[in-house]
Amino acid sequence: MNFFEQQDLARRNTRLLTALFLVTVVGLILITNLAVAVFLYAGDAERELTLASLGRYFSWERAGFTGLGIAATVALVAFLKWLQLSSGGKTIAEGMGGTRVLPQTRDKAERRCLNIVQEMALAANMPVPPLYVLNTERGINAFAAGSVPADAVVAVTRGALEHLKRHELQGVIGHEFSHILNGDIKLNIRLAALLKGITFIGDVGHLLMRAGVYHRTGMRRQNNEGAAALPLLGLALFILGWLGGVAAGFIKAAISRQKEFLADASAVQYTRDPDGIGDALKVIGGYIPGTLVHAARANELSHIFFGQVEHRLWQQFATHPPLDERIRRVDRRWNGEYIKRRIQHYQEQPSHPGAHSVGAGRAAIVAAAAAAAAGNVAGVQEALADAGNYRQFKDSELSPETLREFGESDIAAKSGPDATFDEPDSASEQQTGGTPTENAALPSALTRYADEPLGASALVLSLLIAPEEDIKQHQLRVLSGAGVLGQTELVNTLSPAVQELDAGQRLPLLEICIPALKTMSLKQYRTFKNSVLRVIQADKRTDLGEWCLFQLLRHYLDTEFVQVKPHKYRYRRLAKVRFHLRVVLSVLAYQGSGDAEAAFKRGVDELDMPKLMLLPMEQCSVAAFSRAAHELGACYPLLKPRILKAMALAASEDGTVCEKERELVRALAAVMGCPIPNDNNSPLAEFATPT
Repeated sequence: MNFFEQQDLARRNTRLLTALFLVTVVGLILITNLAVAVFLYAGDAERELTLASLGRYFSWERAGFTGLGIAATVALVAFLKWLQLSSGGKTIAEGMGGTRVLPQTRDKAERRCLNIVQEMALAANMPVPPLYVLNTERGINAFAAGSVPADAVVAVTRGALEHLKRHELQGVIGHEFSHILNGDIKLNIRLAALLKGITFIGDVGHLLMRAGVYHRTGMRRQNNEGAAALPLLGLALFILGWLGGVAAGFIKAAISRQKEFLADASAVQYTRDPDGIGDALKVIGGYIPGTLVHAARANELSHIFFGQVEHRLWQQFATHPPLDERIRRVDRRWNGEYIKRRIQHYQEQPSHPGAHSVGAGRAAIVAAAAAAAAGNVAGVQEALADAGNYRQFKDSELSPETLREFGESDIAAKSGPDATFDEPDSASEQQTGGTPTENAALPSALTRYADEPLGASALVLSLLIAPEEDIKQHQLRVLSGAGVLGQTELVNTLSPAVQELDAGQRLPLLEICIPALKTMSLKQYRTFKNSVLRVIQADKRTDLGEWCLFQLLRHYLDTEFVQVKPHKYRYRRLAKVRFHLRVVLSVLAYQGSGDAEAAFKRGVDELDMPKLMLLPMEQCSVAAFSRAAHELGACYPLLKPRILKAMALAASEDGTVCEKERELVRALAAVMGCPIPNDNNSPLAEFATPT
């Protein structure tokens, strides 16, 4: 299943949705004009009680103003709703009452789910989405939300965590990842926004009905027929909004049901285990609470969930297909029996064990914030010192040339006093993050630092420390200038062990540090990112390995701290980016272990561009590769897999893929915003992180 094609299908569905929405709005305008005519007719004391006389109250001029008002109102409400929902998936998850799962969590169920999310994200070469848990929900459900994969989040209910086995939970998470990769999450937000614009008319009608009742029964009674007609107008608008909601509900249900079938099938392909999603659906069928969700906004966003959030009297309005039909689609041998699980009973507010491990640190931070609000500097220092968090940072600047080379022309290079890092209370409390496969390949002496921000940042910086002693000392002096207490010493301690790692262990080490780095504050992140750039530039040059590491770091972390703008697609044909393709293929050919001419020709043949010629090595600079990679990001999505496939075939032309080639392809995919499909039959399988 090609998720790039599904992204294109999602865009076509968006256009279809917009067309149906416009048809619905036109219908609402016509009905509104009829309602206005009836309102004027009812308010005229001298009206004739004939149907023909109703036509005298219709005016084309009034109809134009009414239509313009309705259209503007619907568009404005839909736009405001879109702005609210498109601010990021975390806004939606927190609005549902979700609690973010931190890497330091001690809840075994949460850590298991966190590992699954990390495995799938790293396999797809996309940023690891934050994981949220709806702790008050007993139903087995989940959802993915966001505008683009970069700002997406995954949320699961406490019922899903407690009642699903690992392979079942993996199937559910795989289902949600398919929504992210297929582009469904953006369609879901647009659907919710447009639906709100239509139903807003009914909300106005409800208010007018209430206002009319108050006007007739309040302190100032006015016995006139015009006032009596106000509830009639409110009732008409309420019915109008209801009719619009019905039409939009049909549209939402039809689009959502088809997407759910597709996501179930994608989950099977993505996890390579048909029993995962199938058994999860069977457990839901035998579980009394089912997939019900009681959050206040759940019904409004019912189409983003894994299962139906409420009971429906008519299946035509259901946003999800019948459960048995979904099961038979993935398991044709199903005997009709559901899986029974013992119901877990927990408190009204389920415990959140993961919060206890960081409770002391949070309490200290709260105390520091209270002291800062009171202007008590000494209190701030004391509170942070109690938590082991008292760090001071100095401002630093980077040259515009350096920032442009790394695509950071708009970086805020300054940091502030709150750019601090949390240290673990003791070595016994540290927990190793990442996937079991990765941790088994990496020394535990390093991975034990990967679950808290200071240690994770030191590990990443250690990847950049030069083996030459003079350059290393200069890099350590640069880190000392950043003012992060303890970081320089930790980097100096860890860097020898990091340099002993095999080339194939560098990316896994970076990847397991990502969750802890996401728990930094914005100023901490700015300071860390600035330090990375300054360490890279300490030797006055940038190699491709450093560029790749920084681009992957941006790819995984920027979306957590800044508003990342998605690529604006400008190139519909590869011919428009011939020169940029020539640059990236030439750089890859020279970096590989085989013959450069043969590797370049293999990639060119895949792109069907026989006239492209290998660039001279002196023209294959890091800056040129960076510019070309960012331009290729502006290609339309269906072109990007062709580019990556050509890169993969060029890299493997000699029968092997070296780590430099693997890093280049993954960094290019990150800059282009193109997930790497986890498909054994694809040439890109060699470049995906195994799940």
